[in-house]
Amino acid sequence: MNYLLITVLFMIVIMLCTIAFLHWRQHRFIKQLTHSLELQLLNQDSFNIDSPAKSLKPLINVLHHLHQSSLFSTERDKLTGLANRVGFKRKMLSKMPISEGMLVLVDIRQFRFVNDLFGFLFGDKLLKAFAKRIDNLNCKAQFIARMNGNEFLLFFQQPLTVEQLQTIKNDLQSPFEIEQQPISIKMQLGVLSLNEHHADVSLMLRRLDLALKKAKALKQPIAFYDQDDDKAQYRELLIINGLPKGLKQGQLFMVFQPKLDIKSGRCKQVEALIRWQHEGLGLISPNEFIPLAEQTGMIDILSSWVLDNVLAQQAKWRNMGVYVNVAINLSSTDLDNPNLAADVATKLSQYLVPAETITIEITESVLMKSLEQTIVTLNQLRDIGVKLAIDDFGTGHSSLAYLRHLPVDEVKIDKAFLDEFETSQAAKQIVKTSIELAKNLGFEVTVEGVESKSVLDALHLFGVDTIQGDYFAKPLTANEFEHLYPQLNYQKINNPHFSDPKS
Repeated sequence: MNYLLITVLFMIVIMLCTIAFLHWRQHRFIKQLTHSLELQLLNQDSFNIDSPAKSLKPLINVLHHLHQSSLFSTERDKLTGLANRVGFKRKMLSKMPISEGMLVLVDIRQFRFVNDLFGFLFGDKLLKAFAKRIDNLNCKAQFIARMNGNEFLLFFQQPLTVEQLQTIKNDLQSPFEIEQQPISIKMQLGVLSLNEHHADVSLMLRRLDLALKKAKALKQPIAFYDQDDDKAQYRELLIINGLPKGLKQGQLFMVFQPKLDIKSGRCKQVEALIRWQHEGLGLISPNEFIPLAEQTGMIDILSSWVLDNVLAQQAKWRNMGVYVNVAINLSSTDLDNPNLAADVATKLSQYLVPAETITIEITESVLMKSLEQTIVTLNQLRDIGVKLAIDDFGTGHSSLAYLRHLPVDEVKIDKAFLDEFETSQAAKQIVKTSIELAKNLGFEVTVEGVESKSVLDALHLFGVDTIQGDYFAKPLTANEFEHLYPQLNYQKINNPHFSDPKS
C-alpha cells in the first residue's frame, strides 16, 4: 500500500513538473514572440523565433509570412514596386550609423502638367518607365525609393563626382515614348554628401529636401546641401512663426509712397507698402515674408490686417482734410477668394471710406495665371466702385488680346524699364512705346522708380500721367506724410526741382 502511494505521488510530481516545464516553455516562447514583434515596430530587419515545439511551427510560419506581406504593403510603392519613404527609412535605420556615401533626390520638373495634358493613366505609365530607367542606371545605386509623386531617392555607398551626377541627370532626361507619344522631361537634383553631413535619418532627409529646394529656387539642375541652408530655413521658420505675434505686437506697420500727378503737379495718390521691424531679425523685406505667408496659408490674415489698417488711416486722413487715393497690393491668393469683393465692400462700409478713394493693384504675372477667373473678380471689385491697376506692367507677358478687355483703370510700368533709360535709346523707345500702347487702350499710366529730373522731364513728354519714385518722395510713415502733404500737394509752385517741360 505504501509502495502504491509513493508511485502515485511520484507520478503526480512528474506530471506537475511536466506541466510547469511546458508552461515555462510556452511563457518563454510568448515572451520571445512579443520581443520579436516589438523589434519589427522599431524597424528592425529580422524576424527570428527559435522554438523546438513542432506544434508551434505553423503559427511561426503564418506570423513570418504575415510580417513579410505587411512589410511589402507598407514599405513598397504600389505603382512602381520601388521602396517608399517608410521602406527607405527602415532600410537606412538598419544600416546606421552611415558616414559615407551620397543621397540624391531626383525631381521630375512640372510633372503635374503631364497629368493635366495627357491624363493620370499616361502619367502613371511614365512614372513606371522612369522607375525602370532609374533602376537600370549604369552608375548603380545601392538603394532606390519613390518618395512621393515625382521625387525619387537614390543612395550610393560611395560619393559621386559632379560629372557622374550630370551623367545620371542626362540619362534620366532621355526622351520617353509612352503610348506611341514621345515625351521629354527635365530633372533637378538635390544632393547630400554623407561624408560631410551625415546625421540621423530624419535630419538627412530634411537636408536633402533643402538641397532640392535650393536647386528649384536658384533654377539650377543640381544643388548640394550646405550648412548655410539650415540657417536659411531657420530664418524662414522664425519669420513665419513670428508673423502672428508681430501683427499683435505692432511690429508690422504701413508706409505710404506719394505719387506725383504730372499735369497738376499735385500728390493725388499714395501707395500703401507693408514693413516689418522684427524683434530679433531687424527690418524684413516684404519680398521675403509675403511669399512665405502665401506658402503657409497665412496671407489671408496679413491681407485682412493691411486692408483694416489702410482703411482706418484713409478715414483718419479724410477727417483731417487730406484727400488722396490709396493703392493697396493684393496677392494671387487674395484673388482666388470668391468673396473678395464682398469682403472689401463690408470693410469700406465699416470705416465709412468711399470706394473710389481706394485702388487695388494686381501684378501682371499674377493676373495672367488664371486670367478668366481673375477678370470675374476684377469686375466684381469694379462694381463696388474701387479703382483697379496692373502693377509691374510689361514684366508678365500679357496677351494684348486680353489686355484690352481687362476692367482696369491704370497700368504701372515697372522700374526695371528705367535701368538704362538715360544711356540707351532703345530702352527709352521701349518705355515710350509701352506708354503709348497703354494710353491708346484707355489706361492711365504710372511709371515707377523715377529718381532724376531728366527722367521725369522725358516721361512728361511721353505723356505719362503719374510718376512714383525717390525723386519725388520716398515711402513715408503716416505722420511723416501728414507733415509733408501741404508741400507735396503743391510741387508745381513750391518745388524748384520740378518744372513743366512744355512751359
